[in-house]
Amino acid sequence: MSQSRNSAALATVLVLFAAAGTACTKTADDTAAPAATGSAAQQVQATSGTTGCTPERYNGGVPKVDLKGITVGFAQSEKEANPFRITETQSIKDEAAKRGIKLITTNAQSDLNKEIADIQGMIAQGAKALIISPLNSEGLDPALKAAQDAKVPVMTIDRLLTTKTACKDYLGWIGSDFVVQGQRAADALITATGDQGQVAILLGASGVNVTVDRTKGFKDQLTAKGSKLKIVAEQTGDFTREKGQKVTEQLISANPGITAIYAENDEMALGAVAALKGAGKKAGDVKIITIDGTKGAVQGILDGWIAGVIESNPRFGPLAFQALEDFYSGKGVAEKTIISDKEYTKANAQAELVNAY
Repeated sequence: MSQSRNSAALATVLVLFAAAGTACTKTADDTAAPAATGSAAQQVQATSGTTGCTPERYNGGVPKVDLKGITVGFAQSEKEANPFRITETQSIKDEAAKRGIKLITTNAQSDLNKEIADIQGMIAQGAKALIISPLNSEGLDPALKAAQDAKVPVMTIDRLLTTKTACKDYLGWIGSDFVVQGQRAADALITATGDQGQVAILLGASGVNVTVDRTKGFKDQLTAKGSKLKIVAEQTGDFTREKGQKVTEQLISANPGITAIYAENDEMALGAVAALKGAGKKAGDVKIITIDGTKGAVQGILDGWIAGVIESNPRFGPLAFQALEDFYSGKGVAEKTIISDKEYTKANAQAELVNAY
């Protein structure tokens, strides 16, 4: 069974357990273990690595505190024009309110230096724990050093700090399995195209593990399946609609034989749709598979412009605050927690549109 099918099977099992009132978590030794019930537990697809990051172990030791008695800071990396970021931030705010936790938030507006300054500023304002959505997989060293010096624990979500160490530089990480997302996208494109045609890839932002992993997963899966699809072009669209449109215009002009597009997020995919419309293409002429799960992309399935969407779940709030609770209680935090992602197809798009973000 392929890794993508294993992930789908695991997600199905989790849904069944959740319906029965019990969630199931895959532990570091790959054995099934019961997990606490609740929305956070039901979001977990798998955990891996060290599972015991506690105040005693973190960064030489930090004080145990009551989470409800401190201020938590959340550093958002990108402007909230992208539905993923809007939903991510709202999820953090909603969970903080639900738990009665004082929260301060910042937005780096896609500027790494601003994110560093934002994090340092929240520490200066008295934040005793931080949740960070890193802009890049590297480059936050001054901010992490400030947090270490102040004995402020840092939980990371979405993009992984690839050169840092869990339970030293940060508590742990919560995000999707981006390699598997790429694999699932490849499978979906093979199905949508009948495994024939020329493919263009709209790459995400440079310098982040999301782009690297989604690209690797996609290409490796095509190779593993012996696919006849031919990648004829790939160019960075920076995860934005505007650049996705511009790049697609360039690619289809230079490669008029393109019959399929793999967009590494929905905003670029919707930009590609605009470019195809501008070029006089009809819905379905070019098969598009994308990753995210925004309402615009799922509606695109219903309208015929998008062939399928692999979800990337941005609702990190319950998991992030549960991780902080587990940390301070002494239960411990896993090095990596994989959030469960669904898939949108022609068969379920109408029913699932309400669940898209």
